[in-house]
Amino acid sequence: QIAELLRFIKHRRITGTVWLTADVHYTSAQHYAPERAAFKDFAPFWEFVSGPLAAGGFPANALDDTFGPDRVFVRAPDRANVSPMESPQYFGEVEIDGDSAELTVRLRAEGGSVLFTKVLRPGRVGQ
Repeated sequence: QIAELLRFIKHRRITGTVWLTADVHYTSAQHYAPERAAFKDFAPFWEFVSGPLAAGGFPANALDDTFGPDRVFVRAPDRANVSPMESPQYFGEVEIDGDSAELTVRLRAEGGSVLFTKVLRPGRVGQ
């Protein structure tokens, strides 16, 4: 189903898609590109993951190679079910500039410190 959706996005020339996901119990940023992928009929895209904000933390999951992921950033505990009292919790923030239409994603730790920032410009595929 994801392959069909990604193919549709590419063939309809839809640009600027960003995937915001959660519930993996850590925070990370992945860039997906067809030149690294088993399935190649899609345009490159970014995925940003954070959360949940108040649950045990877990190590980062291994990434499936189907869509050619490159994990650019990850912050995760080194063992399963780490209490929120022991390890920071994570959340994401998305801001769109009204003048430039640039989209800025910030992955943050509990308390607000910025761990990772990515700025995406409109109309550019794959950035």
